Amino acid sequence: MEMSSPAATDSDPLNERLHGLLREHFSFPHFRKGQLDILRSVSVGKDTLAVMPTGGGKSLCYQIPALDRPGIVLVVSPLISLMKDQVRALQDRGIPAGALHTGQEYEEKLRIFSDLRKQERFLLYLSPERVQKAGFADWIKTQNISLFAIDEAHCVSQWGPDFRQDYHRLNLLRELRPEVPILALTATATPQVLRDIAKQLNLREPDRHVYGFYRPNLYYQVEPCENDAVKRALLRRALAQHPEGRALVYCGTRKQCEEITADFAPDFAAIDYYHAGLPSERRHSVQRDFEDGRTRILVATNAFGMGIDRPDVRLVVHYQMPANVESYYQEIGRAGRDGKDATCLMLYSKKDKGLHSYFITQSEATEHHRQLRWRGLETIVQFAEGGECRHGGILTYFRDSFRLGACGHCDVCLPDSPRRIPRLEEIPAASLSRGAKAKAKKVSEVPLTGDSESRYEVLKSWRKEFALSRDVPAFLVFSDKTLRELARQNPQSLDALAEIYGLGEKKIDSFGKELLAQLKPWE
Repeated sequence: MEMSSPAATDSDPLNERLHGLLREHFSFPHFRKGQLDILRSVSVGKDTLAVMPTGGGKSLCYQIPALDRPGIVLVVSPLISLMKDQVRALQDRGIPAGALHTGQEYEEKLRIFSDLRKQERFLLYLSPERVQKAGFADWIKTQNISLFAIDEAHCVSQWGPDFRQDYHRLNLLRELRPEVPILALTATATPQVLRDIAKQLNLREPDRHVYGFYRPNLYYQVEPCENDAVKRALLRRALAQHPEGRALVYCGTRKQCEEITADFAPDFAAIDYYHAGLPSERRHSVQRDFEDGRTRILVATNAFGMGIDRPDVRLVVHYQMPANVESYYQEIGRAGRDGKDATCLMLYSKKDKGLHSYFITQSEATEHHRQLRWRGLETIVQFAEGGECRHGGILTYFRDSFRLGACGHCDVCLPDSPRRIPRLEEIPAASLSRGAKAKAKKVSEVPLTGDSESRYEVLKSWRKEFALSRDVPAFLVFSDKTLRELARQNPQSLDALAEIYGLGEKKIDSFGKELLAQLKPWE
C-alpha cells in the first residue's frame, strides 16, 4: 500500500522548494518516480518506509533533506566503499559531508568533527557498528539532528534473508532522540519485512512508499540447462551477443568464477573475476578496473555489487540461480541504469537448488533463519520454472504500486524477441561438447495434447484468477512445471495431489479442493 503525506500539487510550495534544491545542487531537471513523494513525507517530519530498487535514486531521498533544513542528517550504511563514494561526490558539489568508519586515521576523524561544528547543515555517514560505540549516546543527545536515515534497512528484519545483528540495535536511535524522524530505505523488501522493519525501528505510523520495480528497458529470461556444458554454451552466446558495455556474470562458488574466467579469457578480452577469497587489495583493484572500464566482463560471486552504480551494464547473467528473489532482483538491478536496453539471463538447473541446499544445511544460522532461507529457495525455484509475465510477477511479489499483466519484454510474454539469448537447440551443435549434444533438447518436457492441453488452459486460467484474488504472483501459487504435471496426470484426490511436483501440504490445505474442482470435468 502506498501513502503520501501531504498531497502534492503543481503549485505546491513544498514541491517547488524540493525541485529547486534538486536543480540547484544536482542539476537534474526532474525527480525519478517515487522520490518526490518520499521527500514530501520526510520534509513534514513523518517516519517513512521507502522501497526503491537498486539504481532507483534512494540516496537523494536523504541527501536533499540535508539541504532543506538546518542540522545533521545521520545516515547509517553498512558499506564503507559506498560511504566514501557518496561523500566524495557530495563534496565535489560543495555539499558538506563526511563519514566515520573503521580504518580511519585519528586526525581524519577530528577533522570531520571540526567540520560538523562549522557547518549549519551536514550529511554524516556512520556504520551500524559505530552507533553502538561507547560515547555515541552522549554525543548524539547534544547534536542538532534533523533526520535519521537507515540504508539497507532490510538488514533490520529477522524475516529478511540478510538480517544482521549490528542492525538489530538501531532502535537505539529512537530511544535516544524520539523526536527525530526516521527514514528507512531498502531496495528489496516484502510486505512482511516492511512490517518488521517498522516494528524493530519503532516507527510511528510510517508513510510507506513502494516504487520503481518495473524496469521497461530490461529483458528477463530464464533458460533451463541440463548441465554445465549447456550453461557454458549459452553464456558464450550471451557475451558474444553483447559486445558493447559491461557484463556481470554471477556464479555460486569461488571456484566457478576462476574456472569460467580462465575458460573464456582466450575469446573475450578484458575479463576478470571477483570473490571474497581474494586479498583485500586485489578486490579493490578488480572493483576499480570494472568501474573505470579496464575490465568489461566481470565474473563474480554475490560478494560483488553492493554500491556499484555503473550506467552501461548491458548484460547480467546468473550462471547459477540465486538464493532468493530478493537477491535476484538486487543483482539484475545493476543492468541498464542508463535506461538503455539490457538483458538479464538466468541459467537454471536442478543442480543449482542442490548447491543452495548445501549452503543452508551447512549454515550456522538459527533454525528460524534456516527456514526463511528454505522458503526463499523454494520461491526462486518457482519463479525460475515459470508462470505468467516475469515483470508482472516481480511487481506483485514486492507489492509495487504499479501492476502489470503482460510486459511484452520477457521470455514469457515475448519468446521471439531479438533481445532473447537463443535457446540451446538454436545454437550450432558444433559449439557444444559431445555429451551436451545428446541432451540438446530444451527441458520443456513432452508437448501436451488432447485433454491434457485443455486441462492446461483451464488450470492456467484458474491459477491466474486465484493469484489475483490473493494479490500474489502466479509463480507463488505454483510454477508452469507443476501446471504441466497437473494437466498430464489429472489427479482426482488430495492424496493424488500430494504426488504432484511443487504441491506441498500447505498448498494442498490452502487450495487443494478448489484445484480438484477444476479437474472434475476430466474424470
